[in-house]
Amino acid sequence: MFMKKQIVLMLVLSLFFTGAGFAGFLETPHLASGLQIRPDNRYFDVLPRIVPADQESTVSFVPLFDHVKFTDNAIYELTYTPMEFEPVKGGPVGGTKTVIIPENGRISITMLFEEEQEHDFILNKTVDGKTTQAGRFRIYSLKPDLYGMRPYKGDFHQHSHRSDGVESPPYVAGICRRAGLDFTALSDHHFRGGSIEARDFYNGLPIDLRLYPGEECHFPGNPVHILSFGAEQGLTELWKNDQAACDREIAEIQAALTDLPAGVNPFHYAACVWETRKIAEFNGMSMFCHPYWVTGNRYNVDERLMDHIFATGIFDAYEVISGFDWNSLNSLDVNGIQVARYVEECAKGRRMPVCGIGDTHGHERSDQFGRYYTLVLAPSSDLQDLIAGIKGFRSVAVETPKGELARAYGPFRIVKYATYLLREVLPQHDELCFEEGRLMIQYASGDTSAVDRLALLQGQVARFYDKVYSPAK
Repeated sequence: MFMKKQIVLMLVLSLFFTGAGFAGFLETPHLASGLQIRPDNRYFDVLPRIVPADQESTVSFVPLFDHVKFTDNAIYELTYTPMEFEPVKGGPVGGTKTVIIPENGRISITMLFEEEQEHDFILNKTVDGKTTQAGRFRIYSLKPDLYGMRPYKGDFHQHSHRSDGVESPPYVAGICRRAGLDFTALSDHHFRGGSIEARDFYNGLPIDLRLYPGEECHFPGNPVHILSFGAEQGLTELWKNDQAACDREIAEIQAALTDLPAGVNPFHYAACVWETRKIAEFNGMSMFCHPYWVTGNRYNVDERLMDHIFATGIFDAYEVISGFDWNSLNSLDVNGIQVARYVEECAKGRRMPVCGIGDTHGHERSDQFGRYYTLVLAPSSDLQDLIAGIKGFRSVAVETPKGELARAYGPFRIVKYATYLLREVLPQHDELCFEEGRLMIQYASGDTSAVDRLALLQGQVARFYDKVYSPAK
C-alpha cells in the first residue's frame, strides 16, 4: 500500500512539473492583488491576446528566454480548442492539430476566431521521440462593442486619516497604484477634502493613476450610507453651509411620498433620495454602500427600507462586493448575502450596475485592500467614461479573499471576459503598476528624486495593452 501511494504521488508531481495543465502555476508568487502570472505568459509574448470576433487574425507566440526558445531539432504541434462555440463560419474545429514550423524565432497562425469566446492553444514539442508541452496560450475574441474598450481597475470606497482611516491621502494614492489600481477616490466619511488633497498632491506629476473626488455620505439621522464618486461638490459642504436649507429640501421630498410601503421610515428614504439627486446634480455617481453590513448586532439598514430602495432604484450602482476581511467573512458572509440579493433583484427584472469596493480603513494592515475592486470596461480612464461604463453594465465586482481565488460578479457576458482578464492579462498589468506606486509613496515621503523615475514608467500599462489588443507585428 505504501508503495502504491508513492507511485501515485510521483505521477502527480511528474504531471505538475513537466508541463501538464498550468504546470508550476501554483508555485509562482502572488501579487498584491492575489493574482499570479502564469509561467507561459511570463516566458512568452502572445501577440495579440485579444482579437476581434468573427474576423481573421494573425497571432504569434514569441519566446522571450533561451530556456523556451524554439529549436531546429524539435517538431512542434499546435492543438486548438474553442472554449464555447464550435465553428460554423469556416474556423478550425475543436481538437484540430497542426504541425507548425517556427519562423524568425516565433510561431504564427492565421485563422478565423469565431464568436465571442476564449480560445485554447496547446503547443507540444517532440524531440527524439519524447513529447512535452512547450506552452499553453489563451486568446479571447470580442464583439465590436467591447473590442474598443480597455479594462480599468478601481476602488472608490476607502478612508484616510482625514476620517477614520490610518494613512494620509497621498500615501493611500500611492498604495492604490502599488496594488494595481488604475483609478481611485478616497471616500472619507462626511469629507470630500481627503480625495481632493490626494488629487492635488500629485497634480502635474508623470503618473498614470487617475485620482477622483469621493465622499461617503450618510445624512444625520439616516443609517443608509451612499457613496459619491466624481461629484464636483461635496454633500457635507452643503450641510455645513446651510443645513436648514438641506432639511427643508428633504422635508419637501418626504411630504411628496404618497405611496410609501408600510414600515418604511419616510425620513430615511427621503434623505436617500435627496443625496442621490444632489450627487447627480453635481455630475457624480451614487452607489448604495454595504447594505448588509452588521453594526449594533443587526444589519445596518432595515429590510423594509432596503426593499423600497431596490424597488425604486434611486442609486446609480450597487456595492455588491464589500471589502470585509477574512475573519469577518467567516463570522458572517456579508458578500454572499449581497450577491444573493443582486441575483434576486435581477430575477425580478431590476438590472443594476455593480461595483466591488475595499472600504479600507488602514491599507498597510489590511488583508483585503487591493483584493476587492471594480473592473470597468471603458474607452479611457476619464471620469465620465468610467461612470458611463459602470452605468452601462460594463463593470464587475471582484473579490479575492485571502488573496487566493479571484471571482467576478455582474453581467454574465462581462464576468466571462473578466475571468479571462484576471488570469491572462491583469496579473502582468498589476506587476507593471507596482513600481509606479512605490515611487509615488517615496515622493510622498519627501523624496523628489522619484519624479524622474516616475517619468520613465509613465505609459507602460498603455504600451502593454497595445500589445495585448493590437495585431501582431
